[in-house]
Amino acid sequence: MTVTIYTTPNCQQCNMTKRWLDKNNVPYSTVDLSESPDDLAAVRALGYASAPVVIVSNGDPETDLHWFGFRPDNLTRYTLAAA
Repeated sequence: MTVTIYTTPNCQQCNMTKRWLDKNNVPYSTVDLSESPDDLAAVRALGYASAPVVIVSNGDPETDLHWFGFRPDNLTRYTLAAA
């Protein structure tokens, strides 16, 4: 399982999401959407217009899970349960 957080500068929900993952020892990577036009286009293509966008992947793009915002319910369900 890999967790990727697509963030923007000064995003409080992004920071809350990262703190939650850190507190629960869940490894993740971040992508700053303000520095990556290609990733911004990809996130918009998924239908998202605000950050953070969290993608939990098991290696199959067809079954990747994704959502936006600080969602401890989804973080618990899809990161801790899978660990």
